[in-house]
Amino acid sequence: MNDLEKVGFSIIPDVISPREVGRFIADLDELHLLRSKAGIRHALRGSAVKELANSPKLLKIAQCVLGQTALPFRATLFDKSPQSNWLVVWHQDTALPLQERRALPGWGPWSMKEGVIYAHAPASALRKVLALRVHLDDSTTQNGPLRVLPGSHTQGVLTDSAIHQLLRRLSGMECIVPKGGVLAMRPLLVHSSSKSLGKAPRRVLHIEYSASLNVDDGFKLATA
Repeated sequence: MNDLEKVGFSIIPDVISPREVGRFIADLDELHLLRSKAGIRHALRGSAVKELANSPKLLKIAQCVLGQTALPFRATLFDKSPQSNWLVVWHQDTALPLQERRALPGWGPWSMKEGVIYAHAPASALRKVLALRVHLDDSTTQNGPLRVLPGSHTQGVLTDSAIHQLLRRLSGMECIVPKGGVLAMRPLLVHSSSKSLGKAPRRVLHIEYSASLNVDDGFKLATA
């Protein structure tokens, strides 16, 4: 975790045991959450997801970066397989779920997703967020692993043109994470993933944490 602030990510193996992963997958299959081909958008509404997100193992990682008040506010399940396969272009994660909409410089454009208000946030708010990507399967070079541009999180919120220029200067790196491992990352880290080339699934639970639900001048994060 010592290099997270410098490069924008850190891989922590063996956080969740194989038995715990198996039990979580079984519990997840029993939840009545809205699914798409790619997975589940607002997964924190599920009891099993909420329990895992608030487990001491994950909270300890988040607290090491964000402080003792760190709490999860959003979770997304990505379920990449031969039946549901896609690529993700280079981008930053800049949209945050909010409890209300109002005009404030640096926030927007706005949208609504499954009843939740979203806005693209300024760098000052995004720097208060940490994502923990819990790997429910082995991530390999063949099943569309996350690729990152180390250090790109220090550049602020980037336009598509600025990201393309950055790609000319920085080399992408594949993040190979074993089953039960966690990849901690800053949302401003430029990242992508390719399509899976194999038959093995790649399920990842992406959980976002913040030191507080208050992120900017009265703006409060919504839990999703």
